[in-house]
Amino acid sequence: MIIDNRNRRQMPQLNTASLPDLIFTVLFFFMVVTHMRTVALKVEFRVPQGTELTRLTKKTAVSYVYIGRPATTSGHNVKASADANNGFQMQINDRIATASDIAGFMASERKRMSEEDRSNQTVSVKADRKTPMGMITDVKMALRKARVQRISYSAEQRK
Repeated sequence: MIIDNRNRRQMPQLNTASLPDLIFTVLFFFMVVTHMRTVALKVEFRVPQGTELTRLTKKTAVSYVYIGRPATTSGHNVKASADANNGFQMQINDRIATASDIAGFMASERKRMSEEDRSNQTVSVKADRKTPMGMITDVKMALRKARVQRISYSAEQRK
């Protein structure tokens, strides 16, 4: 009887000792590189419903304008402009604004954007479904004067 004593090569086992270090390094990288854009809403709104909706693709080039009734949490922060607009207010970033404030806001947004994002700048108007059309028109005209070429109106999918 002949015994075969050749060295049989075996596949070495994968060393997973450094795997947690790698995962935490990647996690830390994404935490540093990614920035979350948070806006404290000072207005309450219920967006209208629609059927032919599309999603915004490049969110870095999108600026938001919120229109709605003053939030109950801000209580004392109601401006006289809300009375002129049937109780509706406009919010840009974290402050209550008027249509005349839009031009300055758009100029500061353009400065913060990259050259590619400037050419794709979009303003998303998130307005309550009962917002007076005159207020929407005022915002639209102010955006036109600020040379904004793309305006998006937010809605939710009709069920």
